[in-house]
Amino acid sequence: MTNPLPGKKGVLLVNLGTPDAPTKSAVYRYLKQFLLDPRVIDYPWLGRNLLVRGIILPFRTGNSTKLYKELWTDEGSPLMVYGRRLAEGVQKELGSDYVVELAMRYQNPSIESAVRKLLDAGVREVTVLPLFPQYASATTGSVHEEVMRVFNKEQVIPRLHFISSYHDYAPMIEVFARNAAKFDLGEYDHILFSYHGLPQRQLLKADRTGHCTGSGECCRKLVQNNQYCYSAQCYDTTRALVEKLELKEGSYTTCFQSRLGKEVWAKPYTSDVIAERAAKGDKKLLVFCPAFVADCLETIIEIGVEYQEEFEKLGGEKVDLVPSLNDDPQWIKAVAQLVSKGA
Repeated sequence: MTNPLPGKKGVLLVNLGTPDAPTKSAVYRYLKQFLLDPRVIDYPWLGRNLLVRGIILPFRTGNSTKLYKELWTDEGSPLMVYGRRLAEGVQKELGSDYVVELAMRYQNPSIESAVRKLLDAGVREVTVLPLFPQYASATTGSVHEEVMRVFNKEQVIPRLHFISSYHDYAPMIEVFARNAAKFDLGEYDHILFSYHGLPQRQLLKADRTGHCTGSGECCRKLVQNNQYCYSAQCYDTTRALVEKLELKEGSYTTCFQSRLGKEVWAKPYTSDVIAERAAKGDKKLLVFCPAFVADCLETIIEIGVEYQEEFEKLGGEKVDLVPSLNDDPQWIKAVAQLVSKGA
């Protein structure tokens, strides 16, 4: 039996990113880095640059800056605030045998700077945990690619362990369900499980088996042939939450938000579902956002403000958002357990 290698274990927690400040220049830098990632907008280089630099950034930056100003707190961006608290909490849970660093895929702290800190600390191995429960090339895949790009420049590469998905991780489901207990579920006409959307083209592109039909029906049950399908993992997260909450069939809908552009994305769209529920006479909706482990622009503003306004215009009254995992002590323990045991 060999003796364990000396040195500590490294943990790299990575979320999507946030502007450094709610200013037009900072938002522009963030959006440019984010949208030029070929895993996010997977067009050829020239078309991607023409689209992002010539159309999206000039028209989107100003509006996005206004939204970030609305989102910002005295401590900064909620995504960053909760990310730091999570990293600090996981460090305390794991103890001195570990070194935990937080990074953002886009902007700061960068993955490269976090990896440098881990290597400077002399870690013997690194576990990479993207803070996206469901796998997608545009999120988890991009994080893994960037981590490998950074390590490829190093002469010494420690043992690396990548966690790809944890969409049905029981301790995570438990925290989401516990957050829902703050609401009287019986008071709501319908419950939405709203996930960040992806272009349908990317879902088809990720399918190596021919299982994906593009209709969405092939995603409703997780099987071997669609085990890495983002949409199928989202539906499976819903299944786990529905079982935990003991919801009745017909009382909930899985849907997808944050669509960008005119091409077809994963359906049904959250905005369409809200319109349909209003047309049925619903007055109160409860929304989970299980693709986000921390509340951010897409939950606080898109759901809590924009969809609330939409629903009211359509005759509805209230859209309530179930808080995300954020810095919940049980979530911190769950992450510590996840990275220490693997997934």
